[in-house]
Amino acid sequence: MGARTKARKRALDVLFEAEQRHIDAETLLADRIVEPGTESSLPQYSVEIVEGVLDNVHRIDELLETYSHGWTLERMPAVDRALLRIGTWEILFNDEVPDAVAIDEAVELSRSLSTDDSPSFVNGMLGRIVELKPTILA
Repeated sequence: MGARTKARKRALDVLFEAEQRHIDAETLLADRIVEPGTESSLPQYSVEIVEGVLDNVHRIDELLETYSHGWTLERMPAVDRALLRIGTWEILFNDEVPDAVAIDEAVELSRSLSTDDSPSFVNGMLGRIVELKPTILA
């Protein structure tokens, strides 16, 4: 597993844990930076992802709600929701990651961590975000 893949997984862990425990993700991130628990220290890219998602979460969620035909955010599996937030942030707000890589990484994580239907759902949603990217960022 590559360094960025591991960083994405750790960012997913933070976002998922904060949501499941109903605690502020920014506070949890700060705690994980200081005290990583049983794991190694949080990679810098994990921090960038979590901060980026949190800085843009309202816009990201609005886009996911708008383009997830028939699926509210609340109805999505929590892992998928977090992966879609990460993938959308990488596609729209991080020019260092090619769109195809952002999609592939999110799909692979969904394949190993979520439901059988999640990879196709995550792929379709992020593919739609890429298609609409020129109008979203206009």
